[in-house]
Amino acid sequence: MISVCMATYNGEKYITEQVKSILPQLGENDELIVSDDGSTDKTLEILESFNDKRIKIFKHNKQNIKVPFYLRSHLTDKFYFIARNFENALKNATGDYIFLTDQDDVWLPTKVETTLKFLNEDKLVISDAWVVNENLEKQYKLNEYTNYKKGFWKNITRKTPYWGCLLAFTKNIKNFILPIPKNVLTHDFWFGLMSELKFSSVYISEPLILYRRHSNVMSDIDISSRSSLNSIFFIIKYRLFLLLEALKRYFSK
Repeated sequence: MISVCMATYNGEKYITEQVKSILPQLGENDELIVSDDGSTDKTLEILESFNDKRIKIFKHNKQNIKVPFYLRSHLTDKFYFIARNFENALKNATGDYIFLTDQDDVWLPTKVETTLKFLNEDKLVISDAWVVNENLEKQYKLNEYTNYKKGFWKNITRKTPYWGCLLAFTKNIKNFILPIPKNVLTHDFWFGLMSELKFSSVYISEPLILYRRHSNVMSDIDISSRSSLNSIFFIIKYRLFLLLEALKRYFSK
């Protein structure tokens, strides 16, 4: 059984196109788990209009979440809430195989079929993607920005190769990476590192999604300039937090 986990917030502009690219690739017993962070537009109305029992919507209440003081800023607060929204989706997922997806991308037709070939073991599967503009016009492959290198120690000290919308993994990995520690800012870097630390990973060089870049996209990476928007001091400090939390999880589970 497959669980596709999607975190939503005011995604009415593109979500129809994304859901239409996902559902045909799922079986009748699979599920699209949506965790919504309090959308005020027509996101939930659009999802409900599909009238598909595989779409399961869960509300995420971010009002009770407190961001650690050393992670607080206008930018990092948003990422912190996104990570917890994805965590809520994962908590409600019941499938043996977990796929993550954003609300505004488009899956290519072979996404699920190709990925499942590598999930016969407990593995983290990472694929490439076409970076596209809001009209889905191809710009370049994401791997041109950051190429994947296998291994925990190789990745904790470099630009993250883990993009949440490109990740898939097994239920056992999900049980290991959850919950996300309060000191962890972004879900994808945590999921990738922890999967590398205890399990195995595989990289698919074939682009399997159209990764849409538009004015409202949330990312701490400026792809156009190939640079991080965070300061060097913040990056070093945060990597130390990640290392500490990773070792704590590894020896406690």
